[in-house]
Amino acid sequence: MSVFIMVGGVFTGAQVWRRTAARLTAAGSEAHAVALTGPDPTRPARPARATGVADATPVDLETHIQDVLAAIDAVDGASGREIVLVGHDYGIHPVLGAADRRARRIARVVYVDSGMPRDGVPALAAVPDQALRTRLAERAQRGETGGELEPPATREEWQRWGSTDGVPEAELDRLTALAAPQPLGTLLQPLRLTGAVAAVPTTGVLCTRNGAGIDLVQRLVDLGDPALAVLTDPQVTFFELPTGHWPMLSRPAELADVLLKAAAGEGHRLRPAGDGTHPAHLRPFPLEVPERPRDRKGPVDLYRPDAEGPRPAVVLVHGGPVPAGARPTPREWPTLVGYARLAAAEGLVGATFDHRLHDVADYERAAADVAAAVELVRADPQVDADRIALWFLSGGGPLTADWLSKPPAWLRCLAASYPILAPLPNWGLTGSRFHPARAVADAGALPVVLLRAGLESPEIAATVEEFVTAAQGCGACLELIDVPNGHHGFETLDPSDETRLALRRAMHSVATHLTA
Repeated sequence: MSVFIMVGGVFTGAQVWRRTAARLTAAGSEAHAVALTGPDPTRPARPARATGVADATPVDLETHIQDVLAAIDAVDGASGREIVLVGHDYGIHPVLGAADRRARRIARVVYVDSGMPRDGVPALAAVPDQALRTRLAERAQRGETGGELEPPATREEWQRWGSTDGVPEAELDRLTALAAPQPLGTLLQPLRLTGAVAAVPTTGVLCTRNGAGIDLVQRLVDLGDPALAVLTDPQVTFFELPTGHWPMLSRPAELADVLLKAAAGEGHRLRPAGDGTHPAHLRPFPLEVPERPRDRKGPVDLYRPDAEGPRPAVVLVHGGPVPAGARPTPREWPTLVGYARLAAAEGLVGATFDHRLHDVADYERAAADVAAAVELVRADPQVDADRIALWFLSGGGPLTADWLSKPPAWLRCLAASYPILAPLPNWGLTGSRFHPARAVADAGALPVVLLRAGLESPEIAATVEEFVTAAQGCGACLELIDVPNGHHGFETLDPSDETRLALRRAMHSVATHLTA
């Protein structure tokens, strides 16, 4: 029999687990939700010291690790019951801290829609709201580690901490009513691990409506990031739940079922990078396009047409985030090179380059990289600087916002293939400028060519639909080219006649706008 010890995220108490715990208990397991010191209104106040004065020791991550250790130690070690630690959101930090000190007693650690904490890194690094994260980091640098972070006061404010998709209104109201301030010390104190927890089997529960699924994680592993290699260990499994960031409120029964399966060692296992399987991003471009030599100009690769005089150019902007150590780098990937050579076949200069979108927090510097690369292309003597198109792919989509909001006269067309066109819920970019669905209102007469994947993931498809609705509502010059049976990355995943036709049509349309 398994004993599930569950730890919630910021602002929440043990009560968020009540329905999931009931389901686990009904299945014959034990379930205990840990009431953390500070954020749990159901937890008794700290006992008074001998002086009769309440304990005023600041609450930090170590406090919460001790809370979890107490729950582990309360389980009779001689009973033969296997302990499964479950951490949601911030809760994975005290869970790992405790598991590291009781590794031999823990059968499995389950990450519920949480990040991958590392030794020496505080929980602040996982706060999705980037603006808030910056403010708190500045406070920490000034040594201001005391105080509390106030919880969301309304339903809408919870969106800054993750998608509330699927959470019933009554549950969201209850969550808001029972939310308690989060002691800042719990977010600012670094997590310290000895490495013992690395031997404990793990399971990740990905809530896809919050932005990540198994396929995305597999793609990141395929890029060769050494930090993700641990996810391919046979002891690591994954499950998906089609819901937002709080599955214990939106899908409590399904979450309980997943936890039971995780305890039994079930779940999807990832394929290691370099196992002989050709990763999607390195598969051939689906069109047979004429070979054009690469002309490397510093950070930019140019593929020139057989044509005299300065020619219009198409600058390809890859997606991401892409790990900094990925090799080959995106500008050499078959898809990007294929697009560039297809542009050359149309009499245009195709350009690829690498930008520094290594994390969702990197859009600011990636935007600067795009602007710099465009100026390098425009400065080339064989490029018509007044006839430029930008073509964005996948996670590069948010970078379109700058060009949509203030399109320069020389930008004759903007194209995008299966782009993300609004920040995903777990990105923490609420209120940022990288929101194309809002920026399109200022695009004016700029032609926009959008290749839309019919089998896109629901989370990304929702951003595309938001963009299309906004574009049509403001009268933007939008051309939609659908690939009904195409997935995200259809060039290499779905190299069909349908895909090839869509690619040729899109490039021809871009060429027409550039040469008109």
